[in-house]
Amino acid sequence: MKFKAITLILACTMLSACQTANHVEVIAGEQTITPLHQNGEREGRFHNLYPGKKTYPTTCKSNCYPTSPKLQCEKDSENCQFIGEQQPMNLNTGFSLRWLGHAGFMIRTPNGQQVLLDPVKEQFDSPVDLAFRLASGFYRQPGDWLTQTELKNLSAVMYSHIHYDHFNKADIEELGNQPRYLTPLGMADNFPTGGYNISEMAWYAKTQLDDLTIHALPAHHFSSRVLVPFIYEDNDKDLWEGWLLEQNGSTVFFAGDTGYSKHFKDIQQKYGDIDICLLPIASYYSEDSPTWYRYVHTTPEDAVNAASDLNCKEMIPWGYGNSSWKMGDRTSHSALLRLLHMHNKMASTTPLYILNEGESISL
Repeated sequence: MKFKAITLILACTMLSACQTANHVEVIAGEQTITPLHQNGEREGRFHNLYPGKKTYPTTCKSNCYPTSPKLQCEKDSENCQFIGEQQPMNLNTGFSLRWLGHAGFMIRTPNGQQVLLDPVKEQFDSPVDLAFRLASGFYRQPGDWLTQTELKNLSAVMYSHIHYDHFNKADIEELGNQPRYLTPLGMADNFPTGGYNISEMAWYAKTQLDDLTIHALPAHHFSSRVLVPFIYEDNDKDLWEGWLLEQNGSTVFFAGDTGYSKHFKDIQQKYGDIDICLLPIASYYSEDSPTWYRYVHTTPEDAVNAASDLNCKEMIPWGYGNSSWKMGDRTSHSALLRLLHMHNKMASTTPLYILNEGESISL
């Protein structure tokens, strides 16, 4: 009887823990932007700041992927390592970061906070992982991940949007409910239940983690996660955004998935020159829908122009790599080859720092 009572208590305790409600706050209001359609069939869905047909300052039209001695590959720009000499940096921001692969970064701030951006440990959430495997013929090679010490000392986890390659619901239990989760508007209902502390933020909203200021900034993208034909879709139900970290007068900007638009100049005008810019360079390539893919993803030359708009003191690209899903890419490192080529051809003055997955740098 005593054993049954203990078992019942344990079961109730476990059930209660599993059902602990998340705490969700919305940070919006004056001097922020909530870009919702106000009427029509898209009423209540989000939109970009600068929609409509795009023209681009620079477009590579031929010989866009020349080989480079800076890249050592197994074959045809697949499974590569960057081996080029890095240019010395003239920064002393106090920030350090490690690239986990694809869009994931682990950042340590000058005053010791540990912030995680767009982590995906292994594959897409089920069952989309299997669908991707059947459609593409491969599983993604997992990138780097956090140590147990890092997991125990996380200050915040920040997501740019709900697409499967940026937000993995299955990872959240391991990340735990100690860190604060920062997301775009509407995203909290995609989280599992487990007592997680979630702040949804409008564009240009800001919040504090002790003396670290975090700004939610516009991106030019879209959102979707669930589609049941003729029954349900969630296109643009949740917002998408980039992030700016600010501490001791130094800044790190993470663009999130984004196409090229005037929002980059807006950000520079509001916050000044950016010290470290983490900018996407991949997922723009499509034989069937090239205009759409570029509309919501920067090409390498778009990223170089964005870095110029932002007056970045250092640009670190992401999206390519051995742990990418190669969605909208020719090969794992084709985007990096194009970046190296176009950065030189455009005579860009923005310094580049190229990382391989798992590598760290102090800036």
